[in-house]
Amino acid sequence: MIVVAEKYLEDIEKLLGKKLGDEEQDLLIKAYEFARQAHEGQMRESGEPFFTHVVEVSKLVAELKLDVTAVVSALLHDVLEDCKDKGYTLEQIADEFGSEVARIVDGVTKINELNIETKIEDETLSSRIKLATLQKMIMAMAADLRVILVKLCDRLHNMRTLHHVKDPEKIARKSRETLKIYAPIAHKLGIHRIMWELEDLAFKHLHPDDYRKLKKLVARKLSERERVTNMYINKLGDALKSAGIKAEVTGRVKHFYSIWRKMKEKNKEFDEIYDLIALRVITDDKDACYSALGIAHSIWNPVPGRFKDYIAVPKSNGYKSLHTTVITERGEYLEIQIRSRKMHEEAEYGLAAHWAYKEGLDTKNKWITRLIEWHSEVVSGLSHLKDLETELEMDEVFVFTPKGEVKHLPKGATPIDFAYTIHTEIGHHYAGAKVNGRMVPINYELQMGDVVEIIVNKNSSGPSLDWLKYAKSPRTRAKIRRFFKEKYHQELVERGKEVLRRLSKRLSTSVDEILESEKIQNFMIKNGIGSTEDLMSRLGDGSITFYDLLKLFEPTVVTKKHKKTPKSLKQSPVIVEGLTGIDVNMAGCCHPIPGDPIVGVISRRGITIHHEKCSNIKNVPDDKFVEVTWARQFLSTDSTVYLPTWLEIEVRSGKAGSIVAYVEHLNLSHKLVVNRKDDNVTFIKLHILVKNSTHLEELINTLKGIDGVEKVRRLRHN
Repeated sequence: MIVVAEKYLEDIEKLLGKKLGDEEQDLLIKAYEFARQAHEGQMRESGEPFFTHVVEVSKLVAELKLDVTAVVSALLHDVLEDCKDKGYTLEQIADEFGSEVARIVDGVTKINELNIETKIEDETLSSRIKLATLQKMIMAMAADLRVILVKLCDRLHNMRTLHHVKDPEKIARKSRETLKIYAPIAHKLGIHRIMWELEDLAFKHLHPDDYRKLKKLVARKLSERERVTNMYINKLGDALKSAGIKAEVTGRVKHFYSIWRKMKEKNKEFDEIYDLIALRVITDDKDACYSALGIAHSIWNPVPGRFKDYIAVPKSNGYKSLHTTVITERGEYLEIQIRSRKMHEEAEYGLAAHWAYKEGLDTKNKWITRLIEWHSEVVSGLSHLKDLETELEMDEVFVFTPKGEVKHLPKGATPIDFAYTIHTEIGHHYAGAKVNGRMVPINYELQMGDVVEIIVNKNSSGPSLDWLKYAKSPRTRAKIRRFFKEKYHQELVERGKEVLRRLSKRLSTSVDEILESEKIQNFMIKNGIGSTEDLMSRLGDGSITFYDLLKLFEPTVVTKKHKKTPKSLKQSPVIVEGLTGIDVNMAGCCHPIPGDPIVGVISRRGITIHHEKCSNIKNVPDDKFVEVTWARQFLSTDSTVYLPTWLEIEVRSGKAGSIVAYVEHLNLSHKLVVNRKDDNVTFIKLHILVKNSTHLEELINTLKGIDGVEKVRRLRHN
């Protein structure tokens, strides 16, 4: 095996592009033998020894030009997870290979143990638990960036060999997770080489027919384009050489997933995608990039609005390059990217390129700073899984402060997003914005290169919840939510205490005994709840419900509550104690409609929903009430469900007939009663169907505008 290990060492040195010292060589061979023995007897679904996987992952890490510590960690990254039964421990790895290697191996193991691809698709798990899982992964990244780099290489090799897996659902699940999580993280770290391959491999498994068709089309079009592309390469290369600019000019083919996504997003056929091939110019330094740009524009006319200077204003992941689109002598568009050799390495390898250039990666490094800030200010403040997916999305715009400072924002961002990017307090006291010198509304969509000035009102009490509708950036929404959570924390805690009191009454035990119980303690650990106050706050905001805790003690009672017909579950407009799918009855005495303040009352018929001011619930005991809210979709104007309510219209003498004729065309349930009070006034009583309180208000305003109508009022009781 020594010969094999030495061949492996030669491969690693070739990939790293350097000769290793004696100590590094000894450490690598030691790790190679250690991993081979640990995985002995283990096989992959392809039929190959499992050891081949860790060897290939370590080679991918070396290809990224990382250090020997990272390569060793890659060799050992599966030992703790897959060799537990053989007695391998983290302490043993630390003793044999040092604390740095142990920390990286432990970080990768913890990410693997999170079972991310299973959790994010498990419909039985809450969004909060899924989000917490991903937050833990980001924490592992922030602890040592080599953790996520090793994990990305691990995922890349697994995707390369995914066709050997027998379970189609497992293939689809891993591919979806790759597109949702790992490819965007590779982009976030600027490692485009890995990002592109991960996207294409996931695309291949998720949409095999589209992939095969596109691959054939690209191959056909490439053969047609090869002669023309070479002509452009030679023309630009000769012009650069004549100008004394040292540069390498090549053709770059767009990867399959990006072509397919552009076809879908822009609803175009393949033949309509003109930028299948782009030219790439690699120069010696930054100054030569701008000189090369001038040469390109002297040969071909640039397309207005299609030039981007990512050297002067790099992307948020550090990407630097000049992008331009020109019209050639053939009358076709041609994309050209121009960058220095170092910029090219950073564009391909992103954060990993800093190891190749021997730049320190201490806490002052921009990559470390960005990731730590991203975790502490963004990921930790998100409240929905979708927010994290949005935060990882790749499209962005950059805009400027009045002093010329660049701010990177997600595509579609608004002035309120910009305000919070400047500083949280600027955002909290936002009063308006000027873009390019003119006032704009809060929902204005910022464009690339806008100059934005925020108007601040220092006397404002803070943000409005309405701002959440206009904030497109997850980090903005997280900061607004955090403001209200902190502002109303004590109120939420008091609400949570009331829920616990009801639970204690139900269980005939004290609140303290409930909180000290093993069931509650395990529940808190499982859901990442650090204190009883945090538990009460989450009970108060409804993210944890009365029934979440009750089912810990009386699971059969809760199960019975769910045994309803699917039809009734789908039609329920009310959420009971944070739970959907609970069968309810709408009280016939007060006819509540979506938008009304409501309470739930436990009765022999189940749970009955009353208007909170209904006189029939004044004497109902406290333990008969349950917390209820309207389901969001029933509050929308798009709702297709109608509920009954009563209206009374007061009409002037002589107008009743025409009013009755009008209201008969409305959405009546079954009753229309006309009572004449005297010669001057007639009352028309309607039992009418409406979607919600907004719909009812619009109807009342319409009725008030009819000639002869004096008053319109809603009747709480029939």
